[in-house]
Amino acid sequence: MDIYRVLKRPILTEKTNYQVDTLHTYSFEVDVRATKYDVRRAVEALFDVKVQDVNVIRIHDTARRFGRYYGKQSGYKKALVRLAPGDSISFFEGV
Repeated sequence: MDIYRVLKRPILTEKTNYQVDTLHTYSFEVDVRATKYDVRRAVEALFDVKVQDVNVIRIHDTARRFGRYYGKQSGYKKALVRLAPGDSISFFEGV
């Protein structure tokens, strides 16, 4: 898989900011066809860092209400990437 299609967007929440500060773990929404190896290769190539570990979580579709109508919120795949000590990704800093 092409490295530019693997990572969709970073996930920035209070919990992910805590994980960045304490565990050096960064969260990304990734393509549903991406494997751990694809995510590792993409992060190392795009951000010039050394990846120590990759965990992948599949978030399933959820039924939601939109006013009086029912629908579904699409699922996605999330990757938790732990970097080697001393490495960091700059756009996560100061958020």
